[in-house]
Amino acid sequence: MRQTVFAACLLHAVLFAQVPDQEHHKHMHADTYAKVLEDPSRDAWQKPHDVIMALALQSKEVVADIGAGTGYFSRRLARHAATVFAVDIDPKLLEIAAKNKLANLKLVHAKMDDPALPSASVDTIFICDVWHHIDGRPAYLQKLKQALKPGGRIVVIDFKEGKLPVGPPPSMKITEKALTAEFAAAGLQVSRRHDILPHQYFLEFR
Repeated sequence: MRQTVFAACLLHAVLFAQVPDQEHHKHMHADTYAKVLEDPSRDAWQKPHDVIMALALQSKEVVADIGAGTGYFSRRLARHAATVFAVDIDPKLLEIAAKNKLANLKLVHAKMDDPALPSASVDTIFICDVWHHIDGRPAYLQKLKQALKPGGRIVVIDFKEGKLPVGPPPSMKITEKALTAEFAAAGLQVSRRHDILPHQYFLEFR
């Protein structure tokens, strides 16, 4: 049962930041789930404006938002980049994201083990509150690397260790140390750290 819950939550793990009980999502309608993802109270700790500003996106940049869900970050990214791929495995959430999407926001219905991004097509891959839910991360990371343009970066935001007022239980988290080790094994090193989020680490890899 646990594996089923994890698979259902893959690529849009923000739910756990608002609903502590993982079992809820199995029976949650997409519209209800969307309200969770878009809850205004999320802004207070996720600080989306500060995150976008820290990324210092260029106007010609192509961005992929992995686990985009309803487009909480995707539509914000699209205001600063040339193109944003909103990548998710849940077509119903992508349908919701499409309702108010900007012209430069492209929806990508991905697979659990494949982000379905073209090779050498993306400048910045953005992954928020998702990495700790991806199975087969080494293989998945190689596919993300293939999607990067030369000199591109992968940005990861995920929850810090210990018990926090938001996020998954400690047993489900991936520590910053473990995450950086996974990326190092794939030939990616931390190029920048941002210390602007109260409950999450915020890393750039190249």
